Amino acid sequence: MAIHRIGNDEITKVREIAMITWPVAFGEILSKEQLAYMMNMMYSEDVLEKQLHSGHEFYLYTEEGKALGFMGIEPGYKGKSQLKIHKLYILPNQQGKGIGQQFIALATERAKELKQNILTLNVNRFNKALHFYEKLGFANMRSEDIDIGKGYLMEDYVMEKTIL
Repeated sequence: MAIHRIGNDEITKVREIAMITWPVAFGEILSKEQLAYMMNMMYSEDVLEKQLHSGHEFYLYTEEGKALGFMGIEPGYKGKSQLKIHKLYILPNQQGKGIGQQFIALATERAKELKQNILTLNVNRFNKALHFYEKLGFANMRSEDIDIGKGYLMEDYVMEKTIL
């Protein structure tokens, strides 16, 4: 088991995991149309590569050569001393094994290395992962509705955790 930072050569693995996890995570929350729209908007290889080249960092969790989960982060989010976790998804059959906690620990260490004092993320208000983040010390700071086009909204909570 290992977590490693990836480059362009492994970006397709991020998309593959998203294609499996998103319908499970959001199938009861979003319409099929919105799910397809968001997958294309957020997980096309072009979009992921642009993020990779604009300061985002992507990490894969692998076991015996198989990618089981990924995390995408952005240090210095909005020019502030905070690290944003944009993406964190684990294959459904691998959840509950501590992989997500390892990703949060990595994000925390990365924030400390870069002298970022806040971890921030958005989570859908109806996503079961909300409780995972609360257990790890994230606080709900506010609600946020983000217009993503075509009449769709991302209905999120903005969560933060202070890094000491």
